[in-house]
Amino acid sequence: MKTIYLLLLTTFILVSCGEKKQPTLDEVIATQDLTKIRAKKTELDKQSQEIAEKIKLLIAEIDKLDTLKRVPLVTALEAKHEVFNHYLELQGDVKTKQNVLIYPEIPGTLEKVYVTRGQNVSKGQVLATIDDGGMAQQVAQLEATTSLAKTTFERQKRLWEQKIGSEIQFLQAKTSYESQKNSLDQFKKQLSKATIRAPFSGVIDDVIKEQGTVVAPGMGSEIFRIVNLDNMYIETAVPETYISNITKGKEVQVSFPVLRKDIATKVRETGNFINPANRTFMIEIQVPNSDKNIKPNLTAKLKINDYTNLKAILIPQSIISENAEGQQYVYIITDLNGNKGIAKQTVVKTGKTQGDIIEILEGISEGDMLIQAGARSVKNGQEVKISQ
Repeated sequence: MKTIYLLLLTTFILVSCGEKKQPTLDEVIATQDLTKIRAKKTELDKQSQEIAEKIKLLIAEIDKLDTLKRVPLVTALEAKHEVFNHYLELQGDVKTKQNVLIYPEIPGTLEKVYVTRGQNVSKGQVLATIDDGGMAQQVAQLEATTSLAKTTFERQKRLWEQKIGSEIQFLQAKTSYESQKNSLDQFKKQLSKATIRAPFSGVIDDVIKEQGTVVAPGMGSEIFRIVNLDNMYIETAVPETYISNITKGKEVQVSFPVLRKDIATKVRETGNFINPANRTFMIEIQVPNSDKNIKPNLTAKLKINDYTNLKAILIPQSIISENAEGQQYVYIITDLNGNKGIAKQTVVKTGKTQGDIIEILEGISEGDMLIQAGARSVKNGQEVKISQ
């Protein structure tokens, strides 16, 4: 191109030398004659226009003849419909509703402990016994007196049915029996508190009191901690803006960094209360735990599916640019001829992102060829070559 300009300039000088010498620009200006100055400007404008037209002709001819001209090399990405699942990323802690401390219900000496830490137990299994302080003897005496009261009542009832004896004798026998029976039931219930049983099936997580320790009802006197690792769940707070998207049954990907373990599960329950302090609602996510490796209070990372588009167009975020008006745009390739085409700037409307992928809502159709590598270096309307 530089050579072309030098040839044109040389031609112009030679032509000028062959003609009658014209006054120079400085000479025309020095005359301060408005007519001559305007005439000189008109002359130069005409010469400039003629030169520009000649240059255009030369450039067009060069484009036809130069087979080695530089065309930007780009890679292309074809827009296709894909299934797009968007996930809300949160963090939560593992919990279980069956994680309790077992306290004594009566005072006394811890007479016998039947289980050890880490032992599996069944619901109702005896864990320990407390010295009943002679209550078992009182129950035995009450059983005897109650049995006698029952016999007396039954005999008095038969006599009364035969119209023998007075009604008051029958009522006294009945009242005495019922009173003895109630007393016996109360003492048996109290005596049963001396035997500590498992409230549910699980694992003895801790034996807190040793055999022979004096215990009594109240805080600080817990004897065992029992945990059921079968019915585990994760509880976490979700911003209220997702209340219509995160519902019961939504898929969840759970990751336990400490265990290096991932599981797929679902939302079990969603809360019905918005916390006014942080504008969140609570959800519960069920956690399968067949191998018992997941423990209460273990930290978990959650990815909850809050949006799905079955026919989404997804592209890398890196190929999107922004113009001076704040509009986002990409380059698509039009007028394809073999591996060559024209870069066309297209404004797009974007949706949700996931990692380095972004959803396109408007501006791109299925089958469009987008410029991927090289998108930052091309211009609108520029010819490009697609790398194979």
